Amino acid sequence: MSKFSSKNTSNTRRDFIKKSAVAASGFMIVPRHVLGGPGFTAPSDKLLIAGIGVGGKGESDIKSFYKSGKAEIAFLCDVDDRRAAASRKAFPKAKYYKDYREMFDKESNNFDAVSVSTPDHNHAVQTMAAMERGKHVYVQKPLTHDIYEARKLTEAAKEYKVVTQMGNQGASGDGVRKMKEWYDAGLIGEVQEVNVWTNRPVWPQGIPWPKNRSAIPSELDWKLWLGTAPHKEYVDGLVPFNWRGWWDYGTGALGDMGCHLIEPPFSVLDLKYPKEVECSVGSVYVDEFQRGYFPDSCPPSSHVIMSFDGKAPGDDDIKLHWMDGGIKPMRPEELGPEETFGDGGNGALIIGTKGKMMCGTYGLNPRLLPTSKTDEVNIAETYERVPNGMDGHYAQWVEAAIAGYGNKKLSSPFDIAGPLTESLLIANLAIRGYDIQNRKKDANGKDQIIYPGRDLKMIWDSENMKVTNFDEANQFVKREYPEGFTLS
Repeated sequence: MSKFSSKNTSNTRRDFIKKSAVAASGFMIVPRHVLGGPGFTAPSDKLLIAGIGVGGKGESDIKSFYKSGKAEIAFLCDVDDRRAAASRKAFPKAKYYKDYREMFDKESNNFDAVSVSTPDHNHAVQTMAAMERGKHVYVQKPLTHDIYEARKLTEAAKEYKVVTQMGNQGASGDGVRKMKEWYDAGLIGEVQEVNVWTNRPVWPQGIPWPKNRSAIPSELDWKLWLGTAPHKEYVDGLVPFNWRGWWDYGTGALGDMGCHLIEPPFSVLDLKYPKEVECSVGSVYVDEFQRGYFPDSCPPSSHVIMSFDGKAPGDDDIKLHWMDGGIKPMRPEELGPEETFGDGGNGALIIGTKGKMMCGTYGLNPRLLPTSKTDEVNIAETYERVPNGMDGHYAQWVEAAIAGYGNKKLSSPFDIAGPLTESLLIANLAIRGYDIQNRKKDANGKDQIIYPGRDLKMIWDSENMKVTNFDEANQFVKREYPEGFTLS
């Protein structure tokens, strides 16, 4: 791979263009608005973006960057030609690659920033490779697949001084800012309990790995899609969506929706890393005599309790309850019998000593309880709003990248997104907490997976990134990658 990085490059491509233009003119600089009129952005002041994973959400991401008017989509990369087709049509001048490593080796001097919208298991290596080359990065949620990866990307963003943003666009919305203002004003008092829930998964989970093998579509490079995951034969239905329910690739409902739903209370209460986690999970019937848990697959439902330190020394812990697979918390008594709880399928409820408040996905539609109080209070805006709210999440990153590291505030840079992602992945340790050393035989003589981690409260040492009272869970903190992939 190329060693090009911000550390050994004295001038960026834009700086070089600007300085060359000044030298050529010799005596004057013409303002951009004179050249192109109001709102004109000179080509040298546009962010050149390379997209990795440009189908589905990746397609909408790069279109949103382009819509800002301050970005050009310079390169496209996807392992599946079918998924990339729409983006290639929308940006016909963008050069196309299948392997991000080849794109980086050949084109690093020709773009400024990278958008990563691939399955969870490949986020970290692609993002780190970009940052090592001095590229600003926008990464879809969750930031990473593993806890170790999240910590390393957070550290690397500071080391390489690049502008970063995770794709939890609700962090740029007005809702979370309004809730912070309510909390700061003391409207709900001190908080010791938070409930967050989702109707996800909406993909298969809690099932055995399919036995039927299928032919690999000609447009898909299966080996590149697997990337950092262990080799398995291709099966129908995994790509492009259902990988989320398999631990080798996804992070379950927590990873998919947690960054959207837990972010509001995380931000309002200024939470960091949990110190304890415990859980219970749902299972499926394998047959009429046996309930089944399958270690390859995330469970169909779960209830996780994370404990965080209170706001001040000596305060009670804050308990955050996460529920998925259709499980919901008790309906608050202050909510009318026909009023919607959260947004119906998803929501967050923050319970204080003086009152309660709730919101839907992305922090939308924040309300005090009873909901009549919402229109009665008039609290001054103390937190700056992002232009265009959630939709402005993309332009915010583009403009910050153009301005350079440390010059503009972001809603979800890695120093915020990293700890948030780690917290969700710590919760997954409890869900996955099986003992690989002491398997038992079931009535049919088959290996039976034992999950003792679900019977205890795991104690988390955030500094050393390890569970201190159940070592078997630590196997999921950091993965080993196959040859050809590394997290430098």
